[in-house]
This record gives sequence, C-alpha cells and structure tokens, in this order.
Amino acid sequence: MNAFEWLGMLMRAAKTMVVLAGLGLALAGCATPPPASDPEGLAEFKQTNDPLEPANRVMYEVNTGLDTMILRPLAIGYTWAVPSFLRTRVHNVLSNLNSPVLLANDIMQTKPRRAGDTLMRFLINSTIGLGGMFDVADGWGYPYHDADFGETLALWGVSEGPYLFLPILGPGNPRDTSGYGVDIALDPLTWEPGGSVGWDIGYARYGATLVDTRAGLMGTLDKATEQALDPYATVRSLYRQHRQSEIDAVAADTRATTPAWYATPASH
Repeated sequence: MNAFEWLGMLMRAAKTMVVLAGLGLALAGCATPPPASDPEGLAEFKQTNDPLEPANRVMYEVNTGLDTMILRPLAIGYTWAVPSFLRTRVHNVLSNLNSPVLLANDIMQTKPRRAGDTLMRFLINSTIGLGGMFDVADGWGYPYHDADFGETLALWGVSEGPYLFLPILGPGNPRDTSGYGVDIALDPLTWEPGGSVGWDIGYARYGATLVDTRAGLMGTLDKATEQALDPYATVRSLYRQHRQSEIDAVAADTRATTPAWYATPASH
C-alpha cells in the first residue's frame, strides 16, 4: 500500500467519525456565557461564537500534531518531487471528479447559471481536457466555482451554530460539518462498486486530495500561523472571513440562466 492509499484509507475511515464527533460536540451543550453584569465579556463571547473553545483548542493541537508529523512533510515532499505542471494536472483532475457534487449543490441553491457552468466544465474538461487534466472550459467562458452543502444550508437560512475545530476537517461549524457529510453522500464515487481496484482508486483519490489541499495551503496558512501570537484564534478568524465571503458570493450571483452572447443595442 503506497502513501496515497494509506492516507486515503485514513481519511475515508475518519470522515464519518469526525462528522459524528463534530455533531456530538455541537449537541453537547455550550459553556455558560458571562453574566449581564459583564457587558464587554458578554459581547466578546457572542462575537467569537466559540463556546466550545477549550475542546476546540485540544482538537487544534491534535490536528497540528498530525499535520507536523504526516501531512506537512508529505506536502513538502510532493511539491519538491512533482513539477508544478504535473501538480496542476493532478489538481485539475481532482476538481473535475468533484463536479457532480458541485452540480447538485448549484441546483439546490437555485443557481441555474452556476449549474450550467459546472455541467459545461465537466463535459468539456472530461473530453477535450483529457479527463480534466486541462481546464479548457475556463478559457471558453466557464470559470470554476466551488459549492458545498454547507453553503446550500446557509442560503436556506440555516444558522452556522458555534465554531468547531475538528482533526482532518479543520475549522468549521455544525452546519458545515453536517453539510460535509451530505456532500460525501452526493458524490457518486462514494457508491462505486467495491473490489480491490475500486477501493484502491478511491483511497488514492482521497489521499491525493488531502495532500493537494495541504500543498495549496503551504504558503498562506503557514505564514499566517507562524507570525500569529495566537494561531488558533488566527485560523478561526481567517476561516470565518473566508467562509462568509464564499456564502456572500453565491448569494450575490444573480446572473441570467443564458449568457447574453449578442451585443446589447445602445439606448436612444
């Protein structure tokens, strides 16, 4: 069993446990907020929205240990041994394989133009792009966008709940953690037939996704946490800002279903 297959097995086996653990922490109850006699402390408590901070910090340290011993060294070795051109091809293939999940969420988010872009990207890149290795669709006017069921729940009005930090999954909240579980169920490859070849491909995919994701975070995340006085709080703040910007971008996307390929007549 190679490193990608081993990582893939670990990731696949841990997914369900991590999701259940996250939901369990969310349902376990929150810490008591400061009394009304401490308005500044109460305001800070509500702003951070992290009543499970002691447990979250423990999970953050566990994740940091796993990253230090396993993920970061693998990501460093991957970027050193594999040329940038090939790493881009791997990233493109992995993104293309996730297209059915994106499409399902685009539809549930009632974003027909985004759904059309996802479908066209999958068809073009899977064929002309040689199985997704080359992002031909982007140059043809179908740019990439991300989508997940956590975003879908947010657009449906589901609140995020308290902040959660879980090993492997990283920063999140009950809404996004449960959404991650739904995305696993939406992935057709989750239900692929068994057999040694099928399992090997699945493990290799999950392992490659984990290493590819960590390699992509090598510069920005490492620099932000190394310079931070409190890396945990920095990661929490960066996650929330980035996550809210993603949700706002989806909500603001009100493009028409069909692009206006024709020239708009000038008004008189």
